[in-house]
Amino acid sequence: MTFERENVRRMAGYVPGEQPGRAVAKLNTNENPFPPCGTVLAALAGIDAEMLRRYPDPTAWEFRSAAARLHGLTPDHIVATNGGDELLRLALTTFLPPGAPLGLAEPSYSLYPVLAAVHDSPLCPVPLADDWSVPADIARRWNRAGARLAILVNPHAPSGRLTSVGELAAIARAFEGVLVIDEAYVDFVDPGMAHDGIALVRECDNVLLLRTMSKGYSLAGLRLGYGIGSPGLVAPMVSKTKDSYNVDVVAQRVGEAALRQRGEAAVSWEFVRAERSRMARELSARGFACAPSQANFLLATMTSRPSGTAPRLLRGLADAGIFVRWFDQDRLRDSLRITIGTTAENDALLAALVRVPWDV
Repeated sequence: MTFERENVRRMAGYVPGEQPGRAVAKLNTNENPFPPCGTVLAALAGIDAEMLRRYPDPTAWEFRSAAARLHGLTPDHIVATNGGDELLRLALTTFLPPGAPLGLAEPSYSLYPVLAAVHDSPLCPVPLADDWSVPADIARRWNRAGARLAILVNPHAPSGRLTSVGELAAIARAFEGVLVIDEAYVDFVDPGMAHDGIALVRECDNVLLLRTMSKGYSLAGLRLGYGIGSPGLVAPMVSKTKDSYNVDVVAQRVGEAALRQRGEAAVSWEFVRAERSRMARELSARGFACAPSQANFLLATMTSRPSGTAPRLLRGLADAGIFVRWFDQDRLRDSLRITIGTTAENDALLAALVRVPWDV
């Protein structure tokens, strides 16, 4: 006998990237290649027993204030969450009526359909173009399906393609629901592109930006993220639908310190950009086609190998202690997503591509 809801019984859960106990190069879960900065570690060391004994601030006011100062907004524009994934779940709970479809681009982050299945919501997926760009009519298609919430990840995962603020503004203005823009990888965008998603919040009251401390700030193990939106979007999440004490005191203190010392984290972002360019050149020289990426990973497609080679290469690399990511999805089966690691990790991957048999 099972007590699961029927939709939960039918669904498949999210499959996370492997977390190996030991690896020569762990390039499969888009973690920052460097540890948090010294200021962050000092804040962690300053957590005392009395702080742990008491409940944390239920509104995470100091963290929200730090985020608001960083973005030139007010704390009422910010909601703190237990990782970016909690913000996604809050968005569905708060803004998506039962039975209404969730608008998505396809392919995308594989957690989105899982959250929709838990919520018992159908999907309205719109295929991306061959170059991973967002179709101009995507909002119209979502509206026609009755979607009241839609999610776009930008830079896109798993390709790394960046959609401009102008394109996103046009989508938001045309869409009749709440548009969540998942900016998990935005810290790695080339500064020369002058990409500023915060402008969307000021212009569009239906835009909710997702930010995470996992990638850019090297805090994936902490589970801390935040949403940025108009006070009208943020208020019901803060006061009604989030858990009562959703962000613990350690995350609040450490996250605040990280935001205050953003310049220290930015050193790792510049390293990732430089290595991203180098790895794209090196992988291209080895027969891979790499989609232009503004994230901390590359989507490397095997253009000169038979279909089915990618999962074999994945297994061969894993046997050599090098972990990358493969997705059993349409348009992705001949590709590997490769996180930008340290120079040593990246070099180990390049060397292994010569040693590892691809056709066994």
